[in-house]
Amino acid sequence: MHGNDPRAFCRNWILSKIFGTLRMVRSPKYDGKYLHALLRQYLGDLRLDKALTNVIIPTFDIAFLQPTIFSSFELKQRPYKNALLSDISIGTSAAPTFFPAHYFETKDANGSTRAFNLVDGGLAANNPTLCAMNEVTKDIILGDGDFFPVKPVDYGKFMVISLGCGSNRKSRYSAKAAAKWGIFNWLIKDGTAPIIDMFNAASGDMYDQLTGSAGSIDDCSKENMDKLVKMGKDLLNKTVSRVDLETGRNVDVPGEGTNAEKLAMFAKQLSDERRRRQKLPK
Repeated sequence: MHGNDPRAFCRNWILSKIFGTLRMVRSPKYDGKYLHALLRQYLGDLRLDKALTNVIIPTFDIAFLQPTIFSSFELKQRPYKNALLSDISIGTSAAPTFFPAHYFETKDANGSTRAFNLVDGGLAANNPTLCAMNEVTKDIILGDGDFFPVKPVDYGKFMVISLGCGSNRKSRYSAKAAAKWGIFNWLIKDGTAPIIDMFNAASGDMYDQLTGSAGSIDDCSKENMDKLVKMGKDLLNKTVSRVDLETGRNVDVPGEGTNAEKLAMFAKQLSDERRRRQKLPK
């Protein structure tokens, strides 16, 4: 959005940090109005069924206290989920304590109304890979013609490229300190939101270490944007690694090359698969 437009947050990050923390005690840190306006502007009246490819977008409905997944694959069975893409985007990005929860309604062909009360999808699936694989598997079981003959559980034929936004695993907490926390400290502690950090870390994987301001989700200063770009470029040149599930640390995988080389390989595989599908009889 306009090259990471800082108006989605605040022009002055230092002032934002001070006043935002105070505001978070009684209301969301940001009102979200500018972000909402941008999404309405760029997505307009487009609905889920107009997406250029199949998409799966997790959200969390606080009225039912359960995840709500907006999936292209589900529209035939659940037409009431054919919501505006702008509403879905606002809902899935409504991180508690940062942006307000989002309410909207949809109507199906029979005029029946469905209400949604949504917050950030990260509460349900911070890493939505399993959601995507689940939806594709269900579609294969139903016999959708978009997929070549494959058994639903033959995951060796699935190719997943999961692009995360990093993790600040150095912001750790101790039971000794947390044992003394009340509601306020669980929500706000030294400029962070521990309970949100823990929910996100519990359902996501670590791809690279983000420290200091780089680990903040709302530091949109030019200095921090430049820092993130540099970190991304450096990450491309690093050796492919996997997460050690015991320690949460990245461990290099011998013989796998660099991240840039692996991404180039994935891109070629995707290109070859697209050409193969284009040759199939319609």
